[in-house]
Amino acid sequence: MEHLIREAHTFLEEALPYMQKFKGKIVVIKYGGNAMIDDVMKKSVMKDVALLKYLGLNPVIVHGGGPEITKEMEKRKIKPVFINGLRVTDEKIIKIIEKVFKQTNAEIRSGLKELKVETEEINNCVIAEQKDANLGLVGKVKDIETKKILSAIKRDKVPVISPLGKSEKNKGEKISKFNVNADTAATKIAIALKAEKLTFLTNVDAVVDKKNRTISRLTVNEAKELIKDGTIKGGMIPKIDACINAVESGCKKAHLINGTVPHALLFEIFTDKGVGTEVIK
Repeated sequence: MEHLIREAHTFLEEALPYMQKFKGKIVVIKYGGNAMIDDVMKKSVMKDVALLKYLGLNPVIVHGGGPEITKEMEKRKIKPVFINGLRVTDEKIIKIIEKVFKQTNAEIRSGLKELKVETEEINNCVIAEQKDANLGLVGKVKDIETKKILSAIKRDKVPVISPLGKSEKNKGEKISKFNVNADTAATKIAIALKAEKLTFLTNVDAVVDKKNRTISRLTVNEAKELIKDGTIKGGMIPKIDACINAVESGCKKAHLINGTVPHALLFEIFTDKGVGTEVIK
């Protein structure tokens, strides 16, 4: 019992200043990877988001859905094709993406509703244009319409956003839809909202150095150097690039944390050591 009291005391001593500092602030969470697939982890992440809300923070969720999209495509005998990590997308695949995102968004909102947290699905807030003709309907983010997101926050709801872009053409013409990378969408949304934090839930613990030791904090310049010398490589590069972009564009901090670690969100935000890697200016 004494051990539990000591642990609780330590956590509360560390957490209180962060609770005071972040009350009322916007925190954008990119939710994806294994944390979205495993049922136990889904519930854990939703509890963390609910607790953030009850503690007075304003979480905004931007979700992915890559594995589910691939699964749905394979069911329909459509082979996924990727160029530089981006899914080649046509009209058929956009319809599949819309369907998967609708289901995923509803599932997240349902999970939070069970915890008595009000949510709102936000559509058509990511303005995009075609990124590359070879990729088809893959979008490059041009702008974020923040009005709907801020309205939901003002009404004490958690916005849940699918990374589907829209392009408004000339008056009377059809609105085209684009598949937008969820990490990129989350970054642009965090910048547009002037978020206090941007947190990516990933499948790995953190950035590690060449001796495999965790690097818990990086400045933008240090992160760029580690990319340059090959310490940060592979799939970690676009995520760190997204963190760098967010911080350089006004977001105070960006974090990479392992979404499969129970309550990683709470440990990252409310403890001195945190988990994962944070990028600061």
